[in-house]
Amino acid sequence: MFGLTEEQEQLRKEVRAFAEREVAPHVSEWDEKSEFPHAVVRKLGPMGLMGVIFPEELGGAGMGYVEYVLAVEELSRVDGSVGIIVASHNSLCTNHIMLAGNDQQRKRWITKLASGEWLGSWGLTEPGSGSDAAGMRTTATKRGDRWVLNGSKTFITNGTYADCALVLAVTDKEKGTRGGISAFVIEKGTKGFRPGKKENKLGLRASDTAELIFEECEIPDENLIGNVGEGFKDAMRVLDGGRISIAALSLGMARGALEAAMKYAQQRRQFGKAISEFQAIQFKLATMATELDAAWLLTMRAAQMKDKGQKVTLEASMAKLYASEAACRICDEGVQIHGGYGFIKDYPAEKFYRDVKLCTIGEGTSEIQRIVIARELLRGGR
Repeated sequence: MFGLTEEQEQLRKEVRAFAEREVAPHVSEWDEKSEFPHAVVRKLGPMGLMGVIFPEELGGAGMGYVEYVLAVEELSRVDGSVGIIVASHNSLCTNHIMLAGNDQQRKRWITKLASGEWLGSWGLTEPGSGSDAAGMRTTATKRGDRWVLNGSKTFITNGTYADCALVLAVTDKEKGTRGGISAFVIEKGTKGFRPGKKENKLGLRASDTAELIFEECEIPDENLIGNVGEGFKDAMRVLDGGRISIAALSLGMARGALEAAMKYAQQRRQFGKAISEFQAIQFKLATMATELDAAWLLTMRAAQMKDKGQKVTLEASMAKLYASEAACRICDEGVQIHGGYGFIKDYPAEKFYRDVKLCTIGEGTSEIQRIVIARELLRGGR
């Protein structure tokens, strides 16, 4: 495939083999029970997949965003739930500490997170604050050399099982997103911190999505990540990489849906021949494959730019927007090609259809991506 080195191709093959061997046999059961795949997640650490983009001296794999996209794509091709567990852990929680933390904080937390010893979560969204981060209500108040957090977060990936959470909280209400939001690490077991309701979801059901609740949660000053008031600014940098993650997640599920549709079309016979011989089906497959390749190229462009240290706000949003919406179209057509069988759980088409919708919502809705893209263009971002 375009632009990949032998090492990158080998990584793709290894992750695909792992996903087929360790994930595929359990996908339906995990989905039905909303069961978090603890055993598989524990195996991802030694493979380097819980720290793909972090340096080896901090326990990571020392690779880049291109490799990261390939890994998330291949996991999501089999089960998007596993893909989003890895994506959230890498690109949000751990990456925020990497981008804004100091050396001591990186050694303290990234070594555990990147090695897979710990699982991480990242808390920005609240019940009344999604796209509008200025509506954030969780507060962090300085008391001596301690911070006290009160409030809650919602829709937090890995929330129930994470060993630590990187959380955004209001430290100066008057300043809001322009200097009034800060970031903190809260470890599991901290008094006043607990996971709340675990959500019962449409898709990605093996991925844990839960509330985080803070009630007079007291943490030391060294748990502040970055400068006071700069948490929101740092979070926006984190989301540039996070949007590449969601694009990769989209690619994987779209690829799985396309492969399933092609297999079914070649096996299913109607009117005396395989339905793959009908032009109506061929046109669907052709459009699905073309959109998938276009999404892949947009995502790889963003990943390669990220690896070069270039600003990718525009490119990451374009990749996320197009890949997520194309993936929804591809998974929809996958169900249509399966006909009635696409509506039952004996075939993978319906699960891809349910799972993929999250990609147009998480880490900035499609509507927000269009705002970001237009703003960057009008600023002269291209």
